[in-house]
Amino acid sequence: MKVVVTGGAGFIGANLCRVLLADGVAEVVAFDDLSTGAAANLDGIGVTLVEGDILDGEALAGAATGAGSLVHLAARPSVPRSIADPEASHRINASGTISVLEVARTVGVGHVVVASSSSVYGANPAMPKREDQYTLPVSPYGASKLATEAYAVAWQRSFGLATLAFRFFNVFGPLQSAGHAYAAVVPAFVSAALDGTPLPVHGDGTQTRDFTFVGTVAAVLSAAARGRVAHDGPVNLAFGSRVSLLELIACLEGVLGHPVEREHLAPRVGDVSDSQADDTLLRSLFPDMEPATLEEGIAATVAWFRGLDRT
Repeated sequence: MKVVVTGGAGFIGANLCRVLLADGVAEVVAFDDLSTGAAANLDGIGVTLVEGDILDGEALAGAATGAGSLVHLAARPSVPRSIADPEASHRINASGTISVLEVARTVGVGHVVVASSSSVYGANPAMPKREDQYTLPVSPYGASKLATEAYAVAWQRSFGLATLAFRFFNVFGPLQSAGHAYAAVVPAFVSAALDGTPLPVHGDGTQTRDFTFVGTVAAVLSAAARGRVAHDGPVNLAFGSRVSLLELIACLEGVLGHPVEREHLAPRVGDVSDSQADDTLLRSLFPDMEPATLEEGIAATVAWFRGLDRT
């Protein structure tokens, strides 16, 4: 079987490529424009890297021909980035998804997994977040991801293309970059702690998230691609944990074995206060999947950061 991963040189994509190969997939192709991903993430693992833009249908068609499944992870991530440039988020996340779905349909891939986000729930206060609840994005990023999953469902209903749209919840782990303005909270915290600088906490730290280790996410994505699992609506990809940033810091301190300083900053525009997934539907589709614990994930992330050249 051949599987194509758009955004395959990125954080989640490169982890997925490794898991696909470990799970016995014969051919894995990473399609990436390297705008945020890095070719070095795929060094020495036996993945074919095709450099290209998902809006270039001809280039993507060449990479996707003969594939049994396509996992679409290429995106313009980050709520703050979407606030700074909403049009770019729409073009890459929404229009880019149409491009991917059309290529899959026309070259006969037959199965597509797409990455949506818990950001689609936005201002809906219900907890935990369940797939049949109303969506109310509070950022251009959340709106673009709502379009992403809606197009996937529409292509399944209109054209018979088997699709599965996953709503990711705060994925973290090795290969996730830090050191830039749009860094996610876990790499930002781990990097600061190892550098001996205060952890940047936006707000009072009581806001909660459903942190999901990238190894767990990659295992679910691999099972979905290999099994060509489809569903007629979006599916949360998280396991119902609810951890505050202050609790995350305490976990990090436990892994490191010492306390860390923190610096409280202004809340970020477009961020939601709380997030937690209802995992009932996910577990019905993947009943044998068990997630890594937060402590296991943080330990693996710290180990990866410690292996980097930090000079």
